[in-house]
Amino acid sequence: MKYDTGSCRILEKQQLTVDIYDVTVDAGKLALLAKPGQFVHVLVPGHTLRRPISICGIDRAANTLRLVFQVRGEGTAQLAALNCGDSIDLLAPLGRGFSLGNTGRKVLFVGGGIGVPPLLEAAKPFGENAAVVLGFRSREAVILKEDFEQNGNRVQIATDDGSLGHHGLVTDCMEALEAEHFAFEEVFACGPAPMLKAVIRAAERLGVPCQVSMEQRMACGVGACLGCAVKLRREDGGEYYGHVCKDGPVFRARDIVWED
Repeated sequence: MKYDTGSCRILEKQQLTVDIYDVTVDAGKLALLAKPGQFVHVLVPGHTLRRPISICGIDRAANTLRLVFQVRGEGTAQLAALNCGDSIDLLAPLGRGFSLGNTGRKVLFVGGGIGVPPLLEAAKPFGENAAVVLGFRSREAVILKEDFEQNGNRVQIATDDGSLGHHGLVTDCMEALEAEHFAFEEVFACGPAPMLKAVIRAAERLGVPCQVSMEQRMACGVGACLGCAVKLRREDGGEYYGHVCKDGPVFRARDIVWED
């Protein structure tokens, strides 16, 4: 895993919802190393531990990375207060990203809440071959819908309260796509654990492989502190503990041992 550190200047900043921010940074060589599904570790002044943020977009020609994050505490609140021209210290790119394979085949991306941003760059090369199902609490929480549409992706929205799109679960939309004979060959998903479990069950029922990006609290970001342990399954059926930051955040669904 190749990564480096750099002081990266904020080029663009936008507030997407009441607590979600979208920034683009001049990442230099870090952008050349990045792959869809990886993340960065941001140093917040005054805090010992860095904050992990998924990579939402990569522009290697412009040497930029796009980061979309939610304010969840004091550290991310400090990041949200920064403006264009300010610099942030990044350790990047970290983790294992998505294995996209043949981008000419039909695939499905399923995201929930702040688990949506890591899917955007991965869905881009598939264009109209990708169906994208995004789940949110309400219309006010929806993010990046237009960005996926600019990729050429086929986008469906599901909301808990029915204020936009389908009133219900993302798995309902998966079943609707199946009924429409959209024969996707693989599923890529990121979001809260209950959603991931449901998506994996649906993919297993359909007989298609699934890759999931797991959300987890992290400290070091490189597998040294053992703080983001996850139980995994070996090829021989045995179990062991890996780390979301180093062995993931993207895993094959069949390799994850879910705790009840």
